Amino acid sequence: MSVIPLSGNRSFSIALLLALWQLALPSNAAESVSFSEAWQALLKNNDGLAAERANIDKNKHLQDAAGDLYLPKVDLRGRYTYFDDDIELKPSQILDRMNNAPDLGELFPNVAGELNEALTTQIAKQSQFKSSVTAIWPVFTGFKIEAAQDIAHYRTEEARHLLEMEQHAKFEDLAKIYFGTVLAKEVLRTRVQVEEGLQKHRDIALKYEAQGQIAKVERLQAEASLDRATVERKKAERQVEIAQIALTQMIKSQDNTIPSSALFTNETIPPKSDFLRNTLATYPGLNLLSAKREQAKGLVKVEQGNYYPDVYLFGEYNVYEDDSIVSDLRPDWIVGVGVSVPLLDPGGRSGKLNAAHSTVTQVDYLRAQATRDLTTLVEKTYRESQQALEEYAGLKSSIELAEENLHLRSKAFSQGLATSIDVIDAELFLASIKTQRLVASYHYVISLSQLMAISGGINNFESYQNKSAPEVQ
Repeated sequence: MSVIPLSGNRSFSIALLLALWQLALPSNAAESVSFSEAWQALLKNNDGLAAERANIDKNKHLQDAAGDLYLPKVDLRGRYTYFDDDIELKPSQILDRMNNAPDLGELFPNVAGELNEALTTQIAKQSQFKSSVTAIWPVFTGFKIEAAQDIAHYRTEEARHLLEMEQHAKFEDLAKIYFGTVLAKEVLRTRVQVEEGLQKHRDIALKYEAQGQIAKVERLQAEASLDRATVERKKAERQVEIAQIALTQMIKSQDNTIPSSALFTNETIPPKSDFLRNTLATYPGLNLLSAKREQAKGLVKVEQGNYYPDVYLFGEYNVYEDDSIVSDLRPDWIVGVGVSVPLLDPGGRSGKLNAAHSTVTQVDYLRAQATRDLTTLVEKTYRESQQALEEYAGLKSSIELAEENLHLRSKAFSQGLATSIDVIDAELFLASIKTQRLVASYHYVISLSQLMAISGGINNFESYQNKSAPEVQ
């Protein structure tokens, strides 16, 4: 069996190895995923987002519970009582409590004792049991119930805004990791191109050295540069592996995730005023503070309600009671209206009311500060996106220059008019400009994703991908 020598075909072998590495990097299957698909997978599988959704459900249940505050409270009560003795009523006790009443002995001097014993009545037994149904129905509570329901409602709104904020943060994180993986793959491709170019240069240097056209040091420079390029290519491979592992873990994919979306740029983006207007109108952090302000206002109503009387209906129905005179005298049911007027409250009503007003003021200041911070953030991020676009566009001529320079240096070297180091520098300069341009496009994509997140335009991000400029190279 013949063996194909690789010394003269190393560029082919590098490309072949790279292709095999991309197909068989992990032991398990690979899955090509677009950024949109990765985002949908993250929304579905992320545990942090699931926890925020559970928090919304919790607050919804609490809101439903607050809706029941106007319902009457109905209890079935049972009570067993044990006295030290039976409760009895004697005629002598009645006469003793009557004003100017004669003594029983004076009325019946001969039979007072027997009569007193004979007429003694058992009021209640030593042990007794009673059960009843009681109901209390609030009619007016000083608006405390309405305030509690408002607070529960805005707590649910707060939970929704927390979920939105978490989604925006995850979108930014995904953009960094996803397009960071794309950047790593593009950098790897550049490193492979450098290695292939230096491989060709080394092969030419070997031939020229054998022909006596260049000195040994020229060939050694070509060898050393090729070895360094190989090291850089392997390092880039490891960086791609690490990035793909992070992306796979983030979207909780069962297979190794390979991004299919490319880095991109746009000719123009909407004016900064559009992003700022949408941010101040839709940013969930501001809406969250608005929900907190409504909760604070509800707390003010609760504390103010402590100065109002409580009015309620009440009723009781006896279900079972022992056979005794007390039970016979007690009515089977009662209904009524109750009023509770607070006169002196040791709980510090005025202090709590003032604290509630201070909470409203505190939230107002926090919202004002958040508005200023968001304005600064939009300004900063927008300028970063513009700077990245300018850098990307400005490097186009540099790439053309670097490619032409490499062509001329390689040709001059073949004619003995340039040194090996000239070719190497030209090759590395071209690679550095390509990498710099890739990084500029990456910075643009990240800045754009941040603008989309804070301005509520996450769903519009894909449209910027679709109308992007020619693919980044």
